[in-house]
Amino acid sequence: MTDTDSLQPDPTKIGEVSAPPFAVLPNPEALFERREERLRLLSKGHTLAPYLTFVADVAHAQRGTLIGLPQVSTPIPEELARAREFQMPPIDRAGLPADPVFRQTLERFLDAAQAIDMPDASRLALETLRAADTARRETLAHELSEPAAPYADLAQSVLVAAALQIHMARLASKLDAAALVSVGDGLCPVCGGRPCATMVVGWHGAHGSRFCACAMCGALWNYVRIRCVACGETKGISYKALDDGDGAIKAECCAECGSYVKIFQQTQEPNIEPVADDIASLGLDMRLRDENFRRAGFNPFLLGY
Repeated sequence: MTDTDSLQPDPTKIGEVSAPPFAVLPNPEALFERREERLRLLSKGHTLAPYLTFVADVAHAQRGTLIGLPQVSTPIPEELARAREFQMPPIDRAGLPADPVFRQTLERFLDAAQAIDMPDASRLALETLRAADTARRETLAHELSEPAAPYADLAQSVLVAAALQIHMARLASKLDAAALVSVGDGLCPVCGGRPCATMVVGWHGAHGSRFCACAMCGALWNYVRIRCVACGETKGISYKALDDGDGAIKAECCAECGSYVKIFQQTQEPNIEPVADDIASLGLDMRLRDENFRRAGFNPFLLGY
C-alpha cells in the first residue's frame, strides 16, 4: 500500500471555474442500468467475479422491478419546509418499512430475484424471506436504517436493502435538489444515510469537485476535499492506495477518528460507479482493516466490513 500527501490535479483543467450544485438526485432506471453495466465490466477477470456478477444480476432485477410500481408518496410542502428549517433529511428512513409502496416493491423484487443465479445460502435466504410475514420483513428493513445494527441475517438483509434502494431512489428522484440543505457532516441530505464512497467528478461545471454518494437513495452531494467525512476534521488526513492500483481509487484516512472513506477519481476513470467500484475495491478495505482503520462508509452489499 502506498501513501500520498494530496490528490493530484488534472493540469488540462487549470483555469476552469467550477460552481458545483450541492446535490444531484438519481434517475432510478439509469442508476440501476449504469450500476449493472459497471459491475459486469469490473467482474471480468476479477477475484470477486462471482459476487460482482451476483450484484449485477440484483441491479438488473432492481431495474425490472421499477416497471409498473405505484407512485411513491413524497412529503407534503409543509413537511419539506420543516425539514429544511431544522436541517433534517426530507426522507424519513424510519418510516419506510411500513410504507405500503415499499412493501409492494419488496414483494415484486423478491419475485424477480428468483431468476438470479445465486449460492445455496442466498437461495435459502430468498425463499425464507419470501415466506416471512410483514413484521419480519419490517424488522430487517428497520435494521438497515441504523448506523451499526447487529444484522440478524446478512443474506436476507442484502435482499431487503436492494428493495429499499429501489424505493428510496424513487423517493429521492421526486425531490427538488435546489431545496436540499446540509444535515450534518457525512450525512446524505436526502435520507440521512452515510455515503458508501466519495468521488472527484469530471462533469462540466463541477470538474474536480468532490461528491459523497449514498448507496441507498442514490443521491450525490458536494463535500469539501481533504476533510474527514466521518468527523469533519481537516487535521491528520492522509491518502492510501493499493500498490498495484492506478491512482483512481484511494482511501482518505483520518488520524483523529481512525476512520476512512474511499475517494474515487472519476477524472481518471470516467466509468466509475460508486456502489460498484466500492465492492470491487474490497482489497483496499482489507488492507486498511489490518492497519486498524474502520470503514466510515455504508454499502449494503458489503455488510460486515
